[in-house]
Amino acid sequence: MATIQSAKKRVRKAVRQTTVNRSRISRIRSSLKKVEEAISAGDHDAASAALKVAQPELMRGAAKGVMHHNTVSRKISRFSAKIKAL
Repeated sequence: MATIQSAKKRVRKAVRQTTVNRSRISRIRSSLKKVEEAISAGDHDAASAALKVAQPELMRGAAKGVMHHNTVSRKISRFSAKIKAL
């Protein structure tokens, strides 16, 4: 266990940030799942609406460092292509 005061504070901060990041990742995954379900159902309008909701969540995750920006761009691009193909 940490004995230096700054190390103790760093542990406290890491615990707080971990909970925030986990909730952010959970929101992102939930929104992506809604997009995938709409695509698999073949509903173009619902899939487009779900992607419009998921896209800001993804970009926010990239901005906050939870996900890599290339990963986010790839996911958005692939979902857009799948929706366009419907």
